[in-house]
Amino acid sequence: MVGYLGKMNLKERYKDDIAIIMDRINHNGGELWATKDKKICKGSPYSTRDVAIMLSELGFSQKDIIIQDIASLIFSSWRPDGRFKISPTGAIYPCHTIGMARVLCYLGYAADHRIQKTFEHLLETQQEDGGWKCNKFSYGRGPETKYSNPGPTLEALDAFRFTDLTNSDKRLDNAVDFLLWHWEVKKPTGPCHYGIGSLFMKTEFPFFRYNLFYYCFTLSFFKSAQTDERFEEALTLLKEKIANGKMTVENPNKRLGDMDFCKKNQQSELATIKFKYIMKNISE
Repeated sequence: MVGYLGKMNLKERYKDDIAIIMDRINHNGGELWATKDKKICKGSPYSTRDVAIMLSELGFSQKDIIIQDIASLIFSSWRPDGRFKISPTGAIYPCHTIGMARVLCYLGYAADHRIQKTFEHLLETQQEDGGWKCNKFSYGRGPETKYSNPGPTLEALDAFRFTDLTNSDKRLDNAVDFLLWHWEVKKPTGPCHYGIGSLFMKTEFPFFRYNLFYYCFTLSFFKSAQTDERFEEALTLLKEKIANGKMTVENPNKRLGDMDFCKKNQQSELATIKFKYIMKNISE
């Protein structure tokens, strides 16, 4: 879908943004935006995980050495049971595994046998409500914590869309149903209290967090969502963000607000590509 920018070379178009990212390659004290002890999710948005997402948006692919090196670093945290241990200490949570699988899919590794094992693990640990959740109760235990976490569930579907299970496996449709239910109730849900409020409604890009734009983008790949009135309601609100055919980024990460590719309250060509993906998906 980069074709929406014609023959433009993304690396050339956004070379200044890329230079800023590359200048911070060792800012966490380790290699490839990681810490010395290889924590790969610390220091957002200049963590290994977030940089991988940004570089994938800026025209980098599996053919690039830097992407191969990042993938190798992330895979070094993979366990034979399919999980990822993203820090040398501490527990392994489902959101860690989901996040790393999603990033590696972005980088072109969805068909890797290790990621296939991770997909198997995720389907084995899917909750009865269709989502995924961590048994970590930072906000205490209340009636809302019996539900899955919408954020990680959205990321899981974002990873699974790279597989042939999309629109062919009822288990993924169950995850879609869970997220559509969350749109309906909007209340904070899951142990990490994911809610749908005013902040959720602000468009964010790149897709680091649970928000309206990322929600519509991911669900648009699933036919069970495309004709659902709850998805249609969400998409109607997203369309209101479009001006002159382009998407405005309302709430980028604060440390990225001056980047050309996701400047705060400005139209973004790359975010617009994501919106056009949504429209293409629902028209097929």
